[in-house]
Parts: sequence; structure tokens; C-alpha cells
Amino acid sequence: MSDHKNENRVSITMRDVAELAGVSQSTVSRVLNPATATVVSISEETRQTIFDAVKRLGYHPNLAARSLRGQKTMLIAMMIADILNPYYQFMVRAVQDVARKHNYDVLIANSDHDRDNEHHFLQGIMRRPADGVIITPYHLNDADLGAFITRTGAAVAALGQHLAHPLVDTVYSDDEGATYAATCWLIRERKHMKLAYISVPSTLPGQRRLSGFLRAMKAAKLPVTDNYMVEADFSQAAGERAMRKLLKLPSPPTAVIACNDQIALGCLTAADAAGFEVPNDVAIVGFDNIPETTLVLPALTTIAQFPQDMGRQLAEALFERIEGTYAGPGRRFEVPCRFIVREST
Repeated sequence: MSDHKNENRVSITMRDVAELAGVSQSTVSRVLNPATATVVSISEETRQTIFDAVKRLGYHPNLAARSLRGQKTMLIAMMIADILNPYYQFMVRAVQDVARKHNYDVLIANSDHDRDNEHHFLQGIMRRPADGVIITPYHLNDADLGAFITRTGAAVAALGQHLAHPLVDTVYSDDEGATYAATCWLIRERKHMKLAYISVPSTLPGQRRLSGFLRAMKAAKLPVTDNYMVEADFSQAAGERAMRKLLKLPSPPTAVIACNDQIALGCLTAADAAGFEVPNDVAIVGFDNIPETTLVLPALTTIAQFPQDMGRQLAEALFERIEGTYAGPGRRFEVPCRFIVREST
């Protein structure tokens, strides 16, 4: 066995794993790649020795090489931010519909908007091969995706206009422009002068939507006060807490824009509990147009995105790369938003 200087190499190979484990390269292949398995029996002790070597060396299978040998996994993986949010449920359904037409299975992962979970997803796909991935990243950037593609050779499609990797197809909506337009409408058409915004911390979609609000306030020459800027997470409970804080101010806002519909639904609940009438005392606007927005009273004014269309476009672009019908630079597909006025404004 070697002195293990190969542990410091930039690229660890299957040969390195075999050398450290004291087995043949073909044995490593049979353990790590079930597609190559034969009737040859491999003891549990040998398997564990190989797994230990893999972990020690930080080895990840070369999926690009597998693809060149035609060993498709017939699996794609999809990472969404919140599986409980109906917005993502519609997107997942559209992806699964497209995948089924290509005889592919879809593995779903949930990140909870967490940076570590997003990186863990990529690391998991390095260990468990997939022909392609669809991601809705809130923290991953072009460098992260570039390293992943280099390591795996997997096709990647992503939700979000903030990404610009030359090998990644992106699907997005202009949420910054849509929030700007909705804020302008509240000011011009509904004559609101005291507007509050409930944002979410450290996420690029949240930053874009906040930017749209701030741009509209600046265009209208209205002040943006710290008391009217509140942070929450993406949940309804956080929306309730943020709204209670706003309504307890000596001079509460007359209109509140929330970063998503879950937050906005929490705002409706808090306003009702505090004795504020919507929209006469305070108007509320959400973002996403999830089904619940039409079930509450008053029905929620919101900025509609179209997750079915986004999911379908993401999957179609991904399969074009997987099947080799497209191999050019990363493409950008915009799915327009639509402002839907309902009773909450």
C-alpha cells in the first residue's frame, strides 16, 4: 500500500481508492457503481473498507466519464426551498410530468432556504449520481455550480436570474420589476403614503424584491423609515409577528407589502386579531399567488408567478442537455409576473 500522498491530489481517482483499500479497481467499481455489478460476491468487510477509503480520500465518482460510456442513471434530482410552500409543489409537479415523458425518475430535496443544506444537496449528488439537477438556490452561486459541473459532468438548470454560469440554463421572473410596479400602483392608484415592507434576510430573491420596493419609494419621493422595514422568514407565523410589530407603532403603515404570500397571509391574521380592517385600515400585498390567496377573507392581492410554467421550462431545458439536443451556452428564460388586484387592497 502507498504512503497515501494521493490524498493531497486535486483529483482523486478510483485507482487511489483501490490502492488505499488494498483491493482491485474492479472491486471498487462493483461496490460504488451498482450498474457494473456482477454475480461476484463481495464481503461486507471489503465493502466497508472501500467506503472508509472513499471517505478518507474525499473521492467522488467521475459521472462525466460514466456518461461518456453511456451509463445513464435515468434519474434527475431537484432541490426546492420549501416543500410545504404550494408554490414549489406546482413546480415539482410540472418537472415530474416532463421527466415521466423521458422515462426518468425525480429525486426531491428540501433546503429550507439554508446555505448548508444547499451545499449538502450538491455533495449528495456527487456521491449518488444523477444525469441532471434542477435547483432553486438562495445561496449557491456561479462558482459553486461551476465546481459541481466540473466534478460531476451533470446537466444543471436553475431557478433565478442572479445566476450566469455559461453552462447553466436559468428560468426566472422579474420579481424586482414586479414589486416596483405593485408598489407604484399602491402609491398612485390607492394613494398610500405610509408603506411598510416585510423582507427576508440574506436571500437573493428577497433582496431583489426589496430593491423593487425601495426603487418605487424613491421614484415617488416617499421616505423609507426603519420602523416600516421589518425582517421575517418565509413563513406565515413570521408574517404574523412582523405585522403585530408594525401595527403597534404610534403611526402604523396604511399599506404593507410582503416578500411572499405566506408572510402576507400571516399579516391578514394579525390585522384581524388586532382589530384592523383590511383594506380600509391597512392594505396588504403578497407575492407568488399560491391557492390560499383566494380562500381567505378578504382575498389577497398578490404578484402572480407561474411555477408550473417555470417547472416545465426548467425540465425541458435540462433534458435537452441530458439528451444532447443542446450543448451551447447557458440560456435564460423569463416567465412574466402578473399583478392580481383583489379585496385586500
